[in-house]
Amino acid sequence: MAHLVEQMAYVGQTPWHGLGNQLASRQPLEVWTEQAGLDWRIKETPVRFIDGDKGHLGEILSFDDQKVLYRSDTQAPLSVVSQRYQVVQPREILEFYRDLTEASGFELETAGSLKGGRKIWALARTGQSGVLKGKDQTNAYVLLATACDGTMATTAQFTSVRVVCNNTLAVALNGQTQAVKVSHRSVFDAAAVKQQLGITVSSWDDFMCRLKALSERKVTARETQKFLTTVFQPHPAQQYSKANERAMRKVLSLFDGNGRGADLPSAKKTAYGLLNAVTEFVDHEKRARSNDYRLDSAWFGQGAALKQRALDHAVALVA
Repeated sequence: MAHLVEQMAYVGQTPWHGLGNQLASRQPLEVWTEQAGLDWRIKETPVRFIDGDKGHLGEILSFDDQKVLYRSDTQAPLSVVSQRYQVVQPREILEFYRDLTEASGFELETAGSLKGGRKIWALARTGQSGVLKGKDQTNAYVLLATACDGTMATTAQFTSVRVVCNNTLAVALNGQTQAVKVSHRSVFDAAAVKQQLGITVSSWDDFMCRLKALSERKVTARETQKFLTTVFQPHPAQQYSKANERAMRKVLSLFDGNGRGADLPSAKKTAYGLLNAVTEFVDHEKRARSNDYRLDSAWFGQGAALKQRALDHAVALVA
């Protein structure tokens, strides 16, 4: 089976997606660059084509409006983009964390690439955490990711990880994900992104207050069913699918005690428990071709959107 992960590295316990090369903690960025498979550059060349009949070599011409991006190590092509496209190099993703890890107490936990290098990311723990009832701990992270195939802007965002189950969730306040996106039409400025992201204690504290409110909001069976229907069938006019029905049954099972940490006081029959049932479903249970496809979806794709929708509707229960 083809895999999305090109190479990656991690510290600590094996990540929830089960992928990567394990490193000792507090390794320098140079080690991370090598072990995460990010010690190469994105190079570019004009798009060229041959003016000639089939079977006959003709004149080689250039299409000046477009350029090909390719890897410096393998010469493998990555994408065709416009001349205005601003490349973000793999090393820039890790360098973003240099001052944060050396002076601000951050620690890299995972980094790597997907789709042959078309998508690159690094994830670092900020050192901030919060605890809900029953010693239910959630840690704060900053995720930086980019893509050179047109699928996403360079994005820095706060992400939370619930320790008991390794469920991941983008931090959001007032319905807005705490993220900064830089279009590839602009030059990536790491210092400006950090300033705009506002890597501060206050935003994390506000998020934990929101989770605490969810953990104190008990939900009825009727509210649970309405929540699941709203999350998995957001457009009532759409035809009801068996896939959505299976997903709802699985999430309900996780919520009713089969999920990791589902019986903790913070989660049992609460809005927080409903939210975590969805995040566990996306991160661990949702059908995927492989764990790396699941990672891509959970962080960047449909899975991430589903978790955001679940957070929005869970917060609506305590509004």
